[in-house]
Amino acid sequence: MTVSPLDVLNPVFHFLDAVIQDYGLYLFIAFVYLLIPFTIWVLSGGLRRKLLRGKPMPHLPPVIVIYFPVGRPTPQPEPFDPFPPFREPPEYCHNDYPFD
Repeated sequence: MTVSPLDVLNPVFHFLDAVIQDYGLYLFIAFVYLLIPFTIWVLSGGLRRKLLRGKPMPHLPPVIVIYFPVGRPTPQPEPFDPFPPFREPPEYCHNDYPFD
């Protein structure tokens, strides 16, 4: 006789459905209240301290790298003038139009 995994897990799924249906709101509130301190602990470095415990940390001084470009410097762009000087429009000869 072969037993399907669904036949074995069906009672578990029915139990979880019943628990969520009866106590879902209380479970949600409990998860939220537990999530707040857990988030604060993770953001304050709780996981980092746990992972790095026992591993030696190399104490290296910080390094500052300054890049000097090689070659000719790029020319400075023209300054942007938001109010350019007024220019007269070009004069048009009306004799060029045949509809006069």
